[in-house]
Amino acid sequence: MDFDTTVERAQRLKQLHAQSKPLVLPTVWDAWSARAAVAAGFPALTVGSHPLADSRGAADHEGQTFDEVLAAVKPIIAAVDVPVSVDLESGYGQKPADLVAGLIEVGGVGLNIEDTVHSDGGRVRSTEEHANYVAGLRSAADESGVAVWVNGRTDLFLHAQDASGVLQKAIERLRALEEAGADSVYPVGIQDNDELLTAVIGAVNIPVNSTAHPVKHDLERFRRLGVGRITYGPLLQIALTDTVKDMLKPWAP
Repeated sequence: MDFDTTVERAQRLKQLHAQSKPLVLPTVWDAWSARAAVAAGFPALTVGSHPLADSRGAADHEGQTFDEVLAAVKPIIAAVDVPVSVDLESGYGQKPADLVAGLIEVGGVGLNIEDTVHSDGGRVRSTEEHANYVAGLRSAADESGVAVWVNGRTDLFLHAQDASGVLQKAIERLRALEEAGADSVYPVGIQDNDELLTAVIGAVNIPVNSTAHPVKHDLERFRRLGVGRITYGPLLQIALTDTVKDMLKPWAP
């Protein structure tokens, strides 16, 4: 993809975040799912690491190399004429500048970055370490001339036995990510908890991303709570898997 198109798509993604309350980004994993989502009327997409890995027979949690991920997402991005963000897990051991350069090279204009470092035993980055990594991404994107949208994710709620018990620590981390230059923040694992969602939304000045199930969740609820951005994670692919199984069962021997 040529550089000017990538720049334009990045600007479009930024505009969509400002215009949509919330912006729903269907999580896709191949050219077929991407085209289907665009045909359904969505103006931007995200590629999820879990469904991408499943579609390729690989493991999530950085079961693919960065080069393998780039090779897989390049034809997805080329298959549609809308902005595409990519879940880049915890960065595949790459320096922020190299991560941004690789993403831009294949036409990606947004990224999701988490604080669980799968390549290092699944440890969780400290608040300072994760904020520094996000700051590196912001700096690299700014220097590139492409306004890459950085979605800073934390798994603190996901890893906690009692999610409410880590609320203040999570808010501290989300605020640090905002200060480091994240365009939105993604506290994973609280999509069914109105109280926690409301607390984190009120604690930052940028859009908060929530996971959603395309059938079991209600868009109006997320809008009422003030969620700024919605992605499906692996839930769209899982829902489709269940539907396909139901369709095929009557034909099985």
